[in-house]
Amino acid sequence: MNDQADGERRLSTRQAAELLGVKPATVYAYVSRGQLTSRRDPVGRGSSFDAREVEALALRSRREAAAPPGAELSVRTSLTLIERDRYYFRGVDAVELASRYPYEEVAEWLWTGTLPRGARFTAPPQALAASRRAVAALPEHSGPIDRLRVATAAAAVADPLRFDLSAEAVLGSARCLIPTLVGALPELGPPGWRGDGRLARQLWTRLTPREPDPDALATLDLALTLLIDHDLAASTLAVRVAASARAHPYAAVSAGLGALEGPLHGAAGRLAHRTLAEALERGGAAPVVADHLRAGRRVPGLGHRLYEGEDPRATALFARLEGVPQAGPALAAAREVVATAAARRGGLHANVDLALAVLTVSCGMSAEAGETVFAVARTAGWMAHALEEYQERPLRMRPSGQYQGPRPPQPMP
Repeated sequence: MNDQADGERRLSTRQAAELLGVKPATVYAYVSRGQLTSRRDPVGRGSSFDAREVEALALRSRREAAAPPGAELSVRTSLTLIERDRYYFRGVDAVELASRYPYEEVAEWLWTGTLPRGARFTAPPQALAASRRAVAALPEHSGPIDRLRVATAAAAVADPLRFDLSAEAVLGSARCLIPTLVGALPELGPPGWRGDGRLARQLWTRLTPREPDPDALATLDLALTLLIDHDLAASTLAVRVAASARAHPYAAVSAGLGALEGPLHGAAGRLAHRTLAEALERGGAAPVVADHLRAGRRVPGLGHRLYEGEDPRATALFARLEGVPQAGPALAAAREVVATAAARRGGLHANVDLALAVLTVSCGMSAEAGETVFAVARTAGWMAHALEEYQERPLRMRPSGQYQGPRPPQPMP
C-alpha cells in the first residue's frame, strides 16, 4: 500500500485486485465503467487507486453477492423506513419531525442528516425566468404535472453545471429546483402577496386565490413535509433507475414526474378531492360511497397497502385540520366517508389523499391541487434518492427479463 504525503492512501493495481477478489484486468474494467478512478503512478509504470474508493466498491460487491438469487428488486437506502404503521426519516419519527420543523428543514435532514434552522430555498433568476416562459407557452388545459415537467426541463437547460453529479452540486440543484418549480406555476393569489419566503407560503398563492390564515398555512406546510418521502414508491424507483444510469438530477426528477402522472399514483388525490366535494354537495357520504361500490370502484382516499391501520400521514393532517375553522364541514364529510365504507367493507382506513382532500376542498383549491402539493413535496425525496444512487455502482438497476416467447431458432417472418 502506498501512503502519499497528503495522507491519501493509494493502492497498486495488484493490491486493488486482491482487495476486490478479481483479476487485474477486471480492475481496469471497473475504471472504464466509472466504478473506480485511477491515477498514473509517477514512480512505477502502472496505475494507482484511492484505497477508500476500492474498499467501498468491495463492500458493495460483497453485499450484492449476499443477496438471494431470484429475489425481488431490493434497494439499499438510509432514508425512509416504514414499519408497524409508522414511518421514519433517517431513523427519526417522520410525523414528529414534520410536526416540529418546516418543509425546508426536514428536506435538509433527509439530504444531509443535519437540520439547519431557518433554511430557505431560493430560485435562481435565470432558471425561474426560463421555467416561467416555458410554462406560459403551454395550452390552458395543461395539468399540474405537465407544468412541473416542463418547468423542470427548462430549469435543467438553464443550468450548465447539471451534469456535475458531486454531492455538493446535486444539493445545490435541489435547493434551486424546488422553489423554481413553485415559482413557475401560475399565481392565483392576490397580486404582490408573497409572505415570508417559506415554500409553503409561495405555493399557497399557486393553489388558491384566498389569502391564507396561519392555521391553514401551517397545515399546508405539514402536508408538504409529511409527503417528502415514502420509501420506494413507483415514482421514486423511476428516479433511482435514472440516477443509476447517471442521468443528471433534473432528468431524474423528470422520470419521477412521469411515473407520478399515472392514474394509480399521482391522480389519487384528485379522485379523493372530487369524492369529498360530491359528498358535501349531496349532503352525505352514503350515496357517493354507494355509487363507487356499485360501479366496482375503490372508494378514493381509503386504504394503503403499507399500513394495516390509518395512514400516519392522514392521522397527523386530520389532527392539524381540527384547528382550521373552515375545514370543519370537509373534515366531517371525510369521517363519514370512512365510516360509511367501513360499514359495508370493513378494514379500510383513511389515507393521506383523503386528508389532503380536506385541506384542498376547505381552502377553495382545485381538484388538481393535491397533485401539485404531492409533486412539489416529493421532489425533495427524489433528490435524496438520487444523491444516494449516485454513490452506488452505475447501472445496477438492471434486472434480467424472464423471457416467455417462443424458443429460437424460429423461421424468418
